[in-house]
Amino acid sequence: MKTYLFVGASSAIANETFRVLTEKGATIIAISTKENSFGYDTFYKVEGYQSNLLPELDITIDGIVYFPGTINLKPFHRLKPEEFQHDFEVNALGAVHVIQKYLINLKKAPSSSVVLISSVAVQLGLPFHASIAMAKGAIEGLTKSLAAEFAPSIRVNCIAPSLVDTPLGEKFLSTPEKIEAMQKRNPMQKIGEPLEIAKAVFYLLTEDSSWVTGQVLSVDGGMGTLKNTQS
Repeated sequence: MKTYLFVGASSAIANETFRVLTEKGATIIAISTKENSFGYDTFYKVEGYQSNLLPELDITIDGIVYFPGTINLKPFHRLKPEEFQHDFEVNALGAVHVIQKYLINLKKAPSSSVVLISSVAVQLGLPFHASIAMAKGAIEGLTKSLAAEFAPSIRVNCIAPSLVDTPLGEKFLSTPEKIEAMQKRNPMQKIGEPLEIAKAVFYLLTEDSSWVTGQVLSVDGGMGTLKNTQS
């Protein structure tokens, strides 16, 4: 039986991933700054993702998924330095703290996997995304660097989604008009669903992807690579 650590485990995508993995018999240890709203058996509520705030775990961990993210979209001239700092700390430095804290646990497994979350905005280049694209760009750089350093025993990959229908993105989907506009921007003419990202996480965690490391997996309806001729 595999044991996976979810950090930022109160997100909608984490919930779907929890369901997918537990249906396969996996054990999930959850850490979040929010309450245990999804019924995790082993759950730690923390004040933040700095190393000194994370729980000590004396177990073998087969995989880590770092879910925390932000969507802070503003014109560049309106973004304050502290907003850049906050986005970077949540998205990138938090992942660093978690991986450093539990690297010894990952090394106890014969092979293990780390999955991080990026964004289509890193490769595509979108207006008003300067802060989040910078933070997620750091995640993609971290992914490739750690994949090289940890190979062959620990695989490191990340997923770069477009907009997904979660509470984090609800302000962009709050009316039928906004939903239609977002759908039209996507080559597949749809908004992503948490389960679609969860299935990608499952793939990267498990032996199905045993020869995959250092990759940025786009799960974005083609938005990052295709021109949407209908928009």
